[in-house]
Amino acid sequence: MARILALTTALVATLAAAPLKAAEIKVISAGAVRGLVGGMIEDYSRQTGHKFDFTVGTTGQLRSIIASGQPADLIIASAPLMAELEASGKMTRGSRTDLGRVGIGVVIRDGAPAPDVSTPEALKKTLIEARSVTYTGPVEGGTSGIHVMDILKQFGITELVEKKAQHATGGRDAVEKVARGEAEIGITLISEIVPVKGARLAAPLPEPVQLWTVYAAAIPASSTDPAAARAFIAALTSPAMAGRWKAAGFDPPK
Repeated sequence: MARILALTTALVATLAAAPLKAAEIKVISAGAVRGLVGGMIEDYSRQTGHKFDFTVGTTGQLRSIIASGQPADLIIASAPLMAELEASGKMTRGSRTDLGRVGIGVVIRDGAPAPDVSTPEALKKTLIEARSVTYTGPVEGGTSGIHVMDILKQFGITELVEKKAQHATGGRDAVEKVARGEAEIGITLISEIVPVKGARLAAPLPEPVQLWTVYAAAIPASSTDPAAARAFIAALTSPAMAGRWKAAGFDPPK
């Protein structure tokens, strides 16, 4: 409780520098930061009076949303997608801020014994022996789902695992499938495992097959309120918020 109060107090102090005029900030965001940024939005909105339009999706879904011309004041995306957007000239030059990096982990239902995934060989054995496995379906274009398919191909077990796979629409959906008992184990970004009740992180993927992804925020050139977007980025990245990023499964960007 003391930690929560300290973080809340620190957030209030950070928000003191935010614009006084209420704004509506349109945010298009990767699902990897859904729980964390969603909570920060609630705090920020309560303290400033700003309202938010918060759209979330996988990398593939975000690419389609952005291409459709949906308006946004702030985009939060994986570093590869952000690089694409910057190269397209659609982002305000110099507005990019790296938020944090997150790895991929194995999720199990609360109370279930944790499988051994400490080495690539142990992970392969676990995937072979699992009754069912869930991960973001490749067609969704999710970072973790694409990486899972690469791992299965590397292990030579794609057909075996795909036969018992429960494809999810995104990382959160994969975790919820495990929490409901629809799949024995799942693989997704750690930050999408942490907030879901009924499921827990068994372990991160072993480093030889781990994928660290940096997530970044930037302001589209078409933003109608770049000042409000910049103030929100400042709140997200203030030193006072470092504990919340870490608790959500993120490390500082490297």
